[in-house]
Amino acid sequence: MRAVLQRVSEASVEVGGRIVGEIRAGFLVLLGIERDDGPDDVAWLVGKILPIRVFEDEEGKMNRSLLDIGGDSLVVSQFTLHARTRKGTRPSFDRAARPEVAVPLYGRFVEALAEGLGRPVPTGEFGAMMKVSLVNDGPVTILLDSRARE
Repeated sequence: MRAVLQRVSEASVEVGGRIVGEIRAGFLVLLGIERDDGPDDVAWLVGKILPIRVFEDEEGKMNRSLLDIGGDSLVVSQFTLHARTRKGTRPSFDRAARPEVAVPLYGRFVEALAEGLGRPVPTGEFGAMMKVSLVNDGPVTILLDSRARE
């Protein structure tokens, strides 16, 4: 399971001309689920996201977490995070989980993140064509991979 965390001052996702999710300060989480991912990957990833200290303290140092600042999260599914470009110029997405595997894990991830934050987490629409807007704060962008565990 891969997540791209983007520290944002605001973010939103639009489907079919309407905004389906939006936040103010916090993380835009682009989430890619691999075919062999499971509940352990969800737990590991949420366990990294909630306490990661990339928000500035009073001295301008990245010492505060999403929990510390009372920030929000917006989760958008993105199977293209598992693209392989080893051969040619057309990416292969064969490592990305099929919807029957990905949808339940996506739901579980959103629920676990919401539980950790103590409030609902807005999302995009799984499998839909989406337009994501954000104001990247910093910019700060972090890649997390449950397989690499780093």
